[in-house]
Amino acid sequence: MELIKDLFINFLCNENWESILLQNLNFEEIIEKECYKTLNKIVEIIRNDDIEDDDCFNKIEKIVCLFESMGIDCLGRHDFG
Repeated sequence: MELIKDLFINFLCNENWESILLQNLNFEEIIEKECYKTLNKIVEIIRNDDIEDDDCFNKIEKIVCLFESMGIDCLGRHDFG
């Protein structure tokens, strides 16, 4: 449930209210849309053969950064800052 809340809050913070009203989206459609966008971005990262890293740390870090940009907290597992 935390993931759904994070996705919804991030969507509301980043979308234009007029756009939301014009699209006439309901809560489930918004969450589905956000999940699909996130999943597509993850697949793009994983399929990127330009990253040369045997243990895939860089790919994982990019995925963690993607989650963070979507308002999803991955806790301290990859927090090296």
